[in-house]
Amino acid sequence: MSSAAPATPRPFWHRLNTFFAFPFQLRPLAYALVLSLCSLLAQVLFFLPQVLAIVLVELGILLAASRYGFRVIALGSRGIVRASDFPRELDEDWTNLPWKLFAVSLVQGFVVGGLGLLSPVLATLGLFALSFLFPATVIVLVQSCSFWQSLNPTFLWMTVRAIGWPYALLCLFLFLLSTGAQLALAMVLPAISPWLALPIFNFLLIYFSWVMASLLGYVMYQNHVDLGIDLLPGAGADDYEADRRTPAQIARDEADAEVAQLVTDGDVIGALALAYEAQRTAPDDLAAQRRYHRVLLLAPEKQATLLDHARRFVPLLMRRDLASEALKVVRACAERDPAFQIDDGDTVLAFARLEWRSGNARAALAWVKGFDKRFRGHAAIPQVYELAARVLIEGLARADLAKPILAVLEARYPEAPQTQEVRWLLRDRGAPAAPLAPAAS
Repeated sequence: MSSAAPATPRPFWHRLNTFFAFPFQLRPLAYALVLSLCSLLAQVLFFLPQVLAIVLVELGILLAASRYGFRVIALGSRGIVRASDFPRELDEDWTNLPWKLFAVSLVQGFVVGGLGLLSPVLATLGLFALSFLFPATVIVLVQSCSFWQSLNPTFLWMTVRAIGWPYALLCLFLFLLSTGAQLALAMVLPAISPWLALPIFNFLLIYFSWVMASLLGYVMYQNHVDLGIDLLPGAGADDYEADRRTPAQIARDEADAEVAQLVTDGDVIGALALAYEAQRTAPDDLAAQRRYHRVLLLAPEKQATLLDHARRFVPLLMRRDLASEALKVVRACAERDPAFQIDDGDTVLAFARLEWRSGNARAALAWVKGFDKRFRGHAAIPQVYELAARVLIEGLARADLAKPILAVLEARYPEAPQTQEVRWLLRDRGAPAAPLAPAAS
């Protein structure tokens, strides 16, 4: 779903501090540190020549850092500037972008080499042109994921024109960043231990490359209208302090509003269709399942569908430790059909305990009634007996009805802690005393 930008983006030269701060966000910082320390893996490959081991490890680090950098550019171009908002899945089209950029650079290098055979001046001009067009090459590659379009001078020039005169400023900043990386390396490396040199070298390169990726992504976002880029929900690098919702939360709220509008307009069938499709494609999405349940409650003719959905929705809520919400769903279904039941013993026991903790003794007792017959052999039967006895004794003052439960526990589960607990509950109510253990000889 595309989204319009919430406000006109500020020029990128007004936001330089945010680009330098991006790699220090928690997720990219942790990832950069892990990648940097991976350089120590070269010592593990002792069976290879040291130079070859270092080259292999460094290539792996370079590939991983480049892929994340392209991800930063691609999501930044669509208005997502916080790493915590990045989706976990990597778009398949982005996976091969480092290889495609390498292939594009290789072809461009051959072109410059060919010009050098003709004239050193032409080679110098060609190298300058390629350097000037490199940001446009990356932008076209990220936007199209096409090797051929990235080589096409027409697409590159269209990108330069879309950005306008700030493109020259972008090139200047990228040049300064690459120079800054070299200066930082020259200053830091001589002052550290040799075994730390490679991790520090990698970290500094990763840091500056991700700063440049953040800058490129924002420039694309700033010019998204001219570049024809669709923004993601929650896009807006300038006003995210005012709206701290993640893109997933914004998408959820938009879907809720759309369904609510259909219900307000009296189109419950349309709302049902929209909510159904959302929960069908995302069976583990609580927001989608809640939305569908709410709309089903508004359609009395969909009672069978409501009950069927609840049998899938309740286990999902229980897996997320949302027993109170699951109980509300069951109560709503029971109002429609008093015969509605939950077929999972653990869930039934959880609901009974929830009712007991809320002070509803009779409802708790109703949940465990007949449990041992419905769920024969269930491991929780002793716990159910104990809960039933506790409810009868402490909630309903019917110790007389709890005594037969103790008798069953003593007959079936004499060593169970639940038997001891019920015996203790009945200690002052005429219950049989616990048998004394034989004295040790």
